[in-house]
Amino acid sequence: MQNREQTNKRTREPGKRSLTARAAALSACAVLLLAAGCRQDMQNEPKMIPQRGTSFFADHRSARPQVAGTVARGQGDEDSYFYTGVVQGPNGYKEEQNLMPFPVTMEVLRRGQERFNIYCTPCHSRVGNGLGEIVMRGYKPAANLHDQVRLSQPLSHYFYVMTHGYGAMPDYSAQLTPADRWAVAAYIRALQLSQAATTQDVPAGTQVRDLKEIAREQGLPESDAGPWTLPATYVQPYNPVTSEGTPAMAPANPADPKISIPATKTPAAAAK
Repeated sequence: MQNREQTNKRTREPGKRSLTARAAALSACAVLLLAAGCRQDMQNEPKMIPQRGTSFFADHRSARPQVAGTVARGQGDEDSYFYTGVVQGPNGYKEEQNLMPFPVTMEVLRRGQERFNIYCTPCHSRVGNGLGEIVMRGYKPAANLHDQVRLSQPLSHYFYVMTHGYGAMPDYSAQLTPADRWAVAAYIRALQLSQAATTQDVPAGTQVRDLKEIAREQGLPESDAGPWTLPATYVQPYNPVTSEGTPAMAPANPADPKISIPATKTPAAAAK
């Protein structure tokens, strides 16, 4: 009986020693892995600490100068006329103004012409009569910038429409910066003056030439120098939507806005 117990004890002891050795080996591997991950260069990583110098830049400053024109969030004066195109009126409502927030130079007009030709001509055409290429292909008629309605609107109205959109026209605030929107508005006004100009508006001594004559000299069709008309192929694929505003529901070139005044209901009808 005693010999059997001694034999079993001797049999169990090697197994315990084997498990202990495995546990020690695993522990040693874990320690080595942890030690390998705690290298000193992680503590001394190349990072910029505020208000502390560095040898990385030539001026030995870790804080870099701000880009010219940088404005901190909340400090952009976003309620000013430059950004909104409206001012607070005496009646408490926001009002559009017929003025620019900065001087208009030839450089500003050239910039406005460039932006206008890129973003506005597909709908409004190069001369702003609302007969752009996509209108001829079935898009809803764009506003004619030379009709009585648009000529009577203040300059900042164009800026406001480009910022927020109007009717079927989406906003262009993502494509045009505020300065570019003002430049386009200034160019629209110059375009309106040019399309309505007469020979009396031309400075003395300036040669006046017919556009068809210039077209013949350059080998271009004379028809391109004449008035543009809306082609018969244009379609209005959708019914007017009231929420889209007047431009989407108006004819291509309205002389005056159509105003409908509903008949006044009688007291008896109103009671029903």
